[in-house]
Amino acid sequence: MRRRGHDVRIASPRQAPIFAEAERFGIPVLALPIRRAGALGLLALRRVLEDERIDIVNSHGTADSWLAALACRAGWLGKRRPPALVHTRHCLSPAPGGVASGWLYARAMAEIVTTGEVIRQELIQATGVSPARVASIPTGIDLERFTPGDPTQARRALQLPEGVPLVGIVAPLRSAKGHRYLVEALTLLPRRDVQLVIVGDGPERVALLAQVRELGLGPRVRFAGEQQDVAPWLRALDVFALPSYALEGVPQALLQAMAAGIPCVTTNAGAIGEIAIADTTAVVVAKQNAVALAAGIERLLDQPPLRARLTWAASERARSKFGIDAMLDAMEAVLRRAADGNRYR
Repeated sequence: MRRRGHDVRIASPRQAPIFAEAERFGIPVLALPIRRAGALGLLALRRVLEDERIDIVNSHGTADSWLAALACRAGWLGKRRPPALVHTRHCLSPAPGGVASGWLYARAMAEIVTTGEVIRQELIQATGVSPARVASIPTGIDLERFTPGDPTQARRALQLPEGVPLVGIVAPLRSAKGHRYLVEALTLLPRRDVQLVIVGDGPERVALLAQVRELGLGPRVRFAGEQQDVAPWLRALDVFALPSYALEGVPQALLQAMAAGIPCVTTNAGAIGEIAIADTTAVVVAKQNAVALAAGIERLLDQPPLRARLTWAASERARSKFGIDAMLDAMEAVLRRAADGNRYR
């Protein structure tokens, strides 16, 4: 958005990861006590919105949405018009009900963005908000970064084994991503030389390490931790697996793997079905089912024609519909619509 000429600020608690990332990318970042909804955060945000002359606030969670909604409504009498509030909902989880939430979604938010059509439909049904004010805009990927590459070169650079099948996942280590089913699936594969690379970090790390140890898989599983650049890790893989079972929008990592030319096995959780079409762009298996997951991985490892067909179709779909420019075009339209039609002017 800055490259498109917009002035952007990020408001965040100082301890949040996005605070450090904003500084790393040279984006102005404001340290505010908004981790939880409260009077201190409300007053701080209200002051920033006025001092920085903000036109639009884009909230991404529950606490910041309530703080922004109240800050955009309170104390603007006789001053310039308040900012418009645009909310982005990233995952498929039950939307809160009740009168207060009805006010938040139906009246306080000028526009709402979801990262998948399934999430959009669930939100409309749960809150009664007008469908005209809810747009599905999956998070776009950088198509210049995620391109096919030489797997041998990638493995050498990352000190990964050559000459063995390599399955990988790039995702936060959270329960809903289904890592434990992927680890279990490794024990069910007929080929005992298949190895697993887990890129990411999170609260499930200790449990996953214990599972790997209990199953005797230590030599076959590498925990790579969080990586600033995941593109080389994707290029090193023979199969990308994402066995999510809940809370998904359209996952960036899955799109990135598809754009990089890696055959994928996944589930139909959340909005994954918008990109993973069974036996067209990916192998799609049952959720929370290590046996089905192992069978899907085995299909991709053992059937080169299937891999080639899925890889081509997935790459075409990712590149034609889910690039970052397509996302920015759509988001820019939403933000302009919110600013131009700001009901609180």
